[in-house]
Amino acid sequence: MTTLNLVGAGRVGRTLATLWARHGVLEIQDVLTSNPESAVAACAALGHGRPVAWFGDMRPADVWMVAVQDARIATVAATLAAAHLGDANSPIVFHCSGAQNAGSLQPLADRGWRTASAHCILSFAEVEAAVQQFAGTACALEGDAHACAALEAAFQAIGGHCFRVAGEDKVLYHAAAVFATNFLPVLQSVAEAAWVRSGVPPDLLPQLRTQLLRNAVENITRQGPAGALTGPAARGDVAAIEQQAAVVHAWDAPSGDAYRALSTLALRLAGHGD
Repeated sequence: MTTLNLVGAGRVGRTLATLWARHGVLEIQDVLTSNPESAVAACAALGHGRPVAWFGDMRPADVWMVAVQDARIATVAATLAAAHLGDANSPIVFHCSGAQNAGSLQPLADRGWRTASAHCILSFAEVEAAVQQFAGTACALEGDAHACAALEAAFQAIGGHCFRVAGEDKVLYHAAAVFATNFLPVLQSVAEAAWVRSGVPPDLLPQLRTQLLRNAVENITRQGPAGALTGPAARGDVAAIEQQAAVVHAWDAPSGDAYRALSTLALRLAGHGD
């Protein structure tokens, strides 16, 4: 079976490793994390793999997953390259960043490794939940053609829907994912704070949150973004937008700026903007 080494075993790394192990796609071999204790814990949670304490303890593998924070990817690549682990076999190495491309692994590419990036458009807030939700997840692949082909097969085997993205488009691609997911909790937080400030009883917030978010998701799913748009932007009521923006800005300046910017986009979506 194809062997997999993990460098980093946070939520993304453990989710993917769990799925590949359960489906018999990849054999989890060595696991290196920020400290020996977390490597032991990761292997225990996975039910597979051998915890190691440093790069020199890792054995050559067919595939290497670098599942660390974005700021550490280049450092890990340089350290791996210096360790000369499996250069002769031209292994596949990929990272899981949405914003960075395979160029972050250049020190390994220089040694003949096949480098790629693989980003899954899924919330990895909790490992077991992500494991259950993974089937049907869109996965963006970028980098060496051979590496991408092998990764596509591995992701498809666990239910991923793969597509290719150009390296120069990774930042814009990831920003889109931020718009689609990360900003929703922020906007909901602002809405709830404004409701409380304007007198809505706090005990009504869970009900409002559930009803409005569920309705919004159902409407967007059924009608698309433009069809689901409501409120003053949908009507082209610029005067109402300006009035509300001024009030929101007086309450909280960053929220007021966001209201104006998002209203401009909403007007454009509704066909009332430039």
